Amino acid sequence: MVAHGSGPLAGTLVIDLTRVLAGPFCTMLLADLGARVVKVESRQGGDDSRSIGPFVEGRSVYFMSLNRGKESIALDLKDDADRAIFEQLLARADVLIENFRPGAMARLGYGFDDLRPRFPKLVYASASGFGQTGPFASRPAYDIVVQAMGGIMSLTGHEGTPPTRVGTSVGDLAAGLFTTIGIQSALLARETSGQGTHVDVAMLDSQVAILENAIARYEATGTAPGPLGNRHPSITPFEALATNDGFVVIAAGNDALFEALCRVLDRPELASDPRFASNDDRTVNQPALKELLQAALAGQTTDAWLARLTEAGIPCGPVNDVPAVLAHPQVAARNMLVTVDDPVAGPTRMAGNPIKLADFPDPPTRPRAPTLDEHRAQILDWLKTPS
Repeated sequence: MVAHGSGPLAGTLVIDLTRVLAGPFCTMLLADLGARVVKVESRQGGDDSRSIGPFVEGRSVYFMSLNRGKESIALDLKDDADRAIFEQLLARADVLIENFRPGAMARLGYGFDDLRPRFPKLVYASASGFGQTGPFASRPAYDIVVQAMGGIMSLTGHEGTPPTRVGTSVGDLAAGLFTTIGIQSALLARETSGQGTHVDVAMLDSQVAILENAIARYEATGTAPGPLGNRHPSITPFEALATNDGFVVIAAGNDALFEALCRVLDRPELASDPRFASNDDRTVNQPALKELLQAALAGQTTDAWLARLTEAGIPCGPVNDVPAVLAHPQVAARNMLVTVDDPVAGPTRMAGNPIKLADFPDPPTRPRAPTLDEHRAQILDWLKTPS
């Protein structure tokens, strides 16, 4: 049995009916925060992501990276015996989370309206493509669909290039984060009301929520925002700029930082140039300013500029690839790479938990992801004990 009880959600039982990414990411965060997560999987192969690569010794590292610290039991919710086991789990659960299309759980007799009278304290969370209501509710969705429909692809990439997907699955990940927040809010509300509730999170809604100032810019100007490459639409300079051997990201977010940047680049006169007198001026004249900055930066290497910019207190950074991120001392210092020891795949590094809590441990090793139906016997034995 997986060890539990080392976080603020210790004693919380989560029944996880989710698969692939948004839901498993949510429940992994809950497990990292101390919840006991029982992953209920299909008897026919389990979570779809068990068959998604990359693989090490036949184990899906994709699955491993989203399901550490959980228990697995395989149940057929159309089978009477398995339904009885599932309902015993529900009787003890604090949270049920599912990411089927709306209506699928109700057809099984396990919709929110079915379960609320029987399990009034249960927090029931649904993460889906388009939510439980609206004309698109019944449609399927994957990450790229909601990235496209939610507008973020129209803002990503460079002007004149085709629509560009964000390099990670922000459609799924944002929905997973919002579902986590919703579940914890519902658990907190239950402390006062004594009642669970339905948490309804849509991937499309989550994309709209993270459009940041794109909505504000459209409302203010009436013009649809488009892709700007690496720059910020409202702050300048705030982008990746070429050096003589690569790129450096510079974020001079106010006039004082811009003046300091001009001094570091040995171009102090730029700070008094009327084209660049204020942030708004610099944004309007961004192409001209970028050309002047890159001409100055061309004289030294990225590392040399990073040293000078850092000494001057100017926010800056290199453009790291993934190996550089994994080797970074700040990432190591924050325990953002944890190790899971799988008996088949061996020790595997994966992203740690970015939520650091002063009174709870943040161990460098974590329990591995379960094999399909691995914990069936232990769970059944546990269900025989008094609740």
